[in-house]
Amino acid sequence: MLKLNERSKTDALLEELTDYVLHKEIDSEEAFQTARYVLLDTLGCGILALSYPECTKLLGPIVPGTVVPNGTRVPGTSFVLDPVRGAFNIGCMIRWLDYNDTWLAAEWGHPSDNLGGILAVADYLSRVRIAEGQEPLLMREVLEMMVKAHEIQGVLALENSLNRVGLDHVFFVKIATTAVVAKMLGGSRDEIINALSNAWVDNSSLRTYRHAPNTGSRKSWAAGDATSRGVHLAMMALKGEMGYPTALSAPGWGFQDVLFNKKEVKLARPLDSYVMEHVLFKVSFPAEFHAQTAAECAVKLHPHVKNRIEDIDRIIITTHESAIRIIDKVGPLHNPADRDHCLQYITAIALIKGDITAEHYEDEMASDPIIDRLREKMEVVENKQYSIDYLDPSKRSIANAVQVVFKDGSSTELEECEYPLGHRFRREEAIPKIIEKFSNNLRTHYPIKQQQKIEAGCADQKALEKMSVPEFVNLFLN
Repeated sequence: MLKLNERSKTDALLEELTDYVLHKEIDSEEAFQTARYVLLDTLGCGILALSYPECTKLLGPIVPGTVVPNGTRVPGTSFVLDPVRGAFNIGCMIRWLDYNDTWLAAEWGHPSDNLGGILAVADYLSRVRIAEGQEPLLMREVLEMMVKAHEIQGVLALENSLNRVGLDHVFFVKIATTAVVAKMLGGSRDEIINALSNAWVDNSSLRTYRHAPNTGSRKSWAAGDATSRGVHLAMMALKGEMGYPTALSAPGWGFQDVLFNKKEVKLARPLDSYVMEHVLFKVSFPAEFHAQTAAECAVKLHPHVKNRIEDIDRIIITTHESAIRIIDKVGPLHNPADRDHCLQYITAIALIKGDITAEHYEDEMASDPIIDRLREKMEVVENKQYSIDYLDPSKRSIANAVQVVFKDGSSTELEECEYPLGHRFRREEAIPKIIEKFSNNLRTHYPIKQQQKIEAGCADQKALEKMSVPEFVNLFLN
């Protein structure tokens, strides 16, 4: 049967995302205040990552020595890059140690990954404007775009599981960055739709690098890649590049039919500021978020087991289904990326050391045979109620429990933790720790005078919102 080559109506999802970034007024002060803490926490994680050569080897321009007029500055470095490469650099830094914020739902992810594209473009646009005698962007606009990027990525993640079809969560980073950056660049409704359609057509990387036997360091730069790709597609659309109105729904050829088991991609709730208000801060440990409460439990048990490690008969970790699917690993762990996504390794380190730092995933620490001996004694079991509460929108718990049984038949108390430090239910408790974490991360890179200047510039909500983007970025430059 002859098919007419007629244009179809634009996918409703493309229009809904576009209208949100163009027209939705964000009036939640909680969202803006939370966005400031996310900003500080995320940049602090990026600064800490500069201590790791495996991260820094990926940074800088493609061609060494390249300096771009009015280019994006990369915090903690002397690089001046085009905004696409700048987005990769910033995105790579902030995700390297798996220590920035987290969102857990049917799909997982780290909405602050979008800051790579947002800050890179905001800085570039501002410096171009200044060169042309115009006013730069203010940090209030950066915080607003962070709220909207969080919302797009997070609401898409609520009911649309990429991991179930083998795709990586950074795809939603690309979608969110494309939308907000196209808006920042001054895109019209049609241009933003065009950019978004190309992002959906662009597809996503596979989750191969997050799972045994292939777990590797790409998981640390995948978000930088995604946010930079979003900037690239947005800038193309602003130059007039066409879009694809049924990128999701085209029969046989659209995203839904080809890659999503013919299911419709839907938004689970109206787009507002829900995600930023409920986002999870990774306060205590640089470890995959589904293991955060297990780590808290194990740290509490440390005083009771530290002198009895050789007497341990078994360790019972009670957890939720998502943790079992993602980070329940037995057998050899080949690199730091493998170890920080292993529930058993994380729990073992917390039991032995009473803390977890990024150094605990490096080869030197992992060579300690006690760690693997403890891993071999671990039993991971699901608590069905934990799995239910994990998906309950009124709870969004990430529960784990740990108990140690000794060879003489005695055991520790069952330590249970439903909500990690950094959950909205523990936000008041977490804020001082987030600020302390920011200071500690800055201290790894800056002299004390510059650290104090950065902290003073970031301390007040209203003052930060009124600060120009270049003024803010300049605080962090070497």
